[in-house]
Amino acid sequence: MKLTEMILLGFANLTRTRLRTFLTVLGVVIGIGALTSMVSFGSGMQKRIFDSVAANDLFTSMTVTPKKPASDDFRPEDIAQAVDAIKNESHPLTDSILMQIRNLEGVDIAYPQVEIPIRVKLGEDSATLTASALPSAMHKYKPYDQLLAGTFFQSDSAACVVISEEALYRRFKIRLTGSDSKLSHTDSLKGVRLASADTLIGKPIRLISMSVNTDLLAASMFQIPGGSPSLPFVESSIDLNICGVLKSGNQFGPNMGNRAGLIIPPATAERIPKLGFTNVWDLLNRKNQPGTYTSIQVRTIDIKHHDLVKKELEAMNVGVFSMSDQLHEIRNAFLIINSILGAIGAIALIVAGLGIINTMIMSIMERTREIGIMKSIGGSEREIRMIFFVEAAVIGVIGAIAGLVLGWVVTRIAGAVMNFQLAKQGVGNVDLFYFPWWLILGAIVFSVLVSLAAGLYPAVRASRIDPVKALRHD
Repeated sequence: MKLTEMILLGFANLTRTRLRTFLTVLGVVIGIGALTSMVSFGSGMQKRIFDSVAANDLFTSMTVTPKKPASDDFRPEDIAQAVDAIKNESHPLTDSILMQIRNLEGVDIAYPQVEIPIRVKLGEDSATLTASALPSAMHKYKPYDQLLAGTFFQSDSAACVVISEEALYRRFKIRLTGSDSKLSHTDSLKGVRLASADTLIGKPIRLISMSVNTDLLAASMFQIPGGSPSLPFVESSIDLNICGVLKSGNQFGPNMGNRAGLIIPPATAERIPKLGFTNVWDLLNRKNQPGTYTSIQVRTIDIKHHDLVKKELEAMNVGVFSMSDQLHEIRNAFLIINSILGAIGAIALIVAGLGIINTMIMSIMERTREIGIMKSIGGSEREIRMIFFVEAAVIGVIGAIAGLVLGWVVTRIAGAVMNFQLAKQGVGNVDLFYFPWWLILGAIVFSVLVSLAAGLYPAVRASRIDPVKALRHD
């Protein structure tokens, strides 16, 4: 018997019991659908992170921090010793170190990370944001090279700011849409206003910050009991204009996302009176001293200079964090996540395999006489096994293809529901499901292998039927 004849015979046998075959295939469809939808979720998260890192040129980016004292130098419960270790830190980040980094071969740009908590007044509305100081040279890096509207500031002393789309929505209840768009009912209830990004360019914006008056601080320390207290905090403001709107999206890394709701030029940031610290650890670490920074961001000319610059920075006895160094750990973490998700989905497919075994055994019992006739006219055991293997493989292939479709539909529905909820918070569309080619091919191969494994026992059992007894079978 030819292979094509055995395949046609296998198809014909499956169509005899259509309801049973349909239910068996449905089990495989559900198993493959569960498997692919879960693995595609893990793959989608991994792809989103790696795409965000690549899109923002973070493979050429490094974060330089002060050299931390070894954790073995003090016990976590020994607070006094921990404070002394921080105070005696031997290599704080100073202006001189910043200049050394900028002069390193392969360094394109280096700037201190400066974040200022401020109150922003836009029109009649005000909100608290974190302002990040970035040099104007960052306009050539993503995502600052493609703003939603306007342009990045052209000088480090420009009297303008770049505000993020997400900050406008979350803090000021302003949704940026096209002129033909309408507010949803939910947005209307929340008081969200509709505005075009272009209309915000050039608008005045006031930054209100808090600083410490050292004279009042000293006086408050010697305040006469019963006297009226003099608060040492002074409120200051500076008026600027909006020159650009940063689009919310695949932002990943330092000075991006929710923290950097506002971006200002570094020289303009120096003009803003501010507290010299953001928490008690900054006080202990003396980060409030002029010319001392908590961290420095470094960008290399290209990825080829990355390792060379990293070695030179480490030779300066400072801490260096590089996103490229974390890729291996990230891949391993997602490998574990995908394995767990795949194992959960594989359980449903294994259960479907039990259904295939049941269907095939029932088929043998119903076709015992037919099998005896085939063996009596010269059919070999190999051909009998092949017929049942073909039937199992057909169930696996059809179930895999339909399961992939089911998995894709499920992920689309889940993605639509998720984006609907995110849209209420002003976040753009996010696709956390991804179907790579290896997942599609692997699902089909895995489904066929499970089906063949499930059909192994029935096929062997059918091939060993005694033709004499089979012909007497009623």
